[in-house]
Amino acid sequence: MPYRIAIVGAGPSGFYTAEALHRLAPDAEIDLIDRLPTPFGLARYGVAPDHQGTKAITRLFDRAAQKPGLRYVGNVGIGRDASVAELRALYDAVVLATGATEDRRLGIPGEELGNVLGSGAFVQWYNAHPDHAALGPDLAVKSVAIIGHGNVAIDVARVLAKTAAEMARSDLSPLAAPHIHGAPVTHIHLIGRRGPVEASFTNAELAELGRLARAAPVVDAADLGVEAPADDKVKQANLATLREFATVDAAGRPVRLHFHFHARPLAFLGDGTVTGLRLLAPQGERDLPCELAVTCIGYRATMLDGVPFDAARGVVPNDRGRVADGLYVAGWAGRGPSGVIATNRADGFALAGRIVAEVKPADRPGRAGLDALLARKNVRPTSWGHWRRIDAAEVAAAENGAPRRKLADWESLSAFLRR
Repeated sequence: MPYRIAIVGAGPSGFYTAEALHRLAPDAEIDLIDRLPTPFGLARYGVAPDHQGTKAITRLFDRAAQKPGLRYVGNVGIGRDASVAELRALYDAVVLATGATEDRRLGIPGEELGNVLGSGAFVQWYNAHPDHAALGPDLAVKSVAIIGHGNVAIDVARVLAKTAAEMARSDLSPLAAPHIHGAPVTHIHLIGRRGPVEASFTNAELAELGRLARAAPVVDAADLGVEAPADDKVKQANLATLREFATVDAAGRPVRLHFHFHARPLAFLGDGTVTGLRLLAPQGERDLPCELAVTCIGYRATMLDGVPFDAARGVVPNDRGRVADGLYVAGWAGRGPSGVIATNRADGFALAGRIVAEVKPADRPGRAGLDALLARKNVRPTSWGHWRRIDAAEVAAAENGAPRRKLADWESLSAFLRR
């Protein structure tokens, strides 16, 4: 009797778990269910558009989707079109691989002002996520404050600082591109509460900021009188790169990338729209002018009815992936937003092994039951064939060396799916 398993979320953690389950149980019937009509989750909508090498992981997922027994079910929202309880009744096991999509908040005054945005929304806007097509940030600004010293903050700064020519081979959203390339930005501030040793960016991403055509990093050498642990090569490399940045001659480059260490945000300033950020630094309080602020301080999973939730940590509480009998969680939804895409591979294989060891097939309805449920609710799911047509259309529409021109809003995707 084959396993019948539903995986909610067709991003990296979902695909890695599906691939591992297929290896351990080749006759398993596995449905990858996603709210969007397009697969790949974080790899499509979270990885920076100019990091096409990282996005190439989707080729592996594409191959996995062709395996016998695996099925992609797009355009089906759990909690909207089907509940977790309904899935648990239909399948032997349900895996929640929904990621962490909600922005954490700083919780300081002024966070509700216009042009104060979370990085999740901002990154997904320039990555053509249909939920954020109408975000419409005002980029007619000269000064931007980016709060956070991780790779997402580096990504946001780099995308704003690059020229149109530098972004030509990216899949930057066609809705965002004209606003970003037309922005008169001259100062981008990267603000961290701790020092350079504690910053969490990786060195490849940090060093990239020193190779931009029109932007130059600005670092105060006085902030760098510290040493990294001898056994931490990443932090040692970061300090070496920052010390190089402190000697950069910025002449001829109109955009400045300012690094601020030991600076704690106290409040966003402005009346209706942000005009500044109040910081607490070792020298005392000071106000930093900015007309756009992007907070890059992490993400939370989304609560689902019938699923336990740790509100403090923003995750589904679990024991090595197990939430309850027949209910599991994979990736960021269970461990929080940490690691790189490939981190999910080991997690997926460990979780698959646990599912196969614990769950016994019980001849449940599986995908036939899901199809009947969706038909009763007049829900029209999308298939891998639909995605193939979207993919082909995006690639065919690409110009000037870009890998694709994304369909960037629900209207475009829906119109395409009706063809």
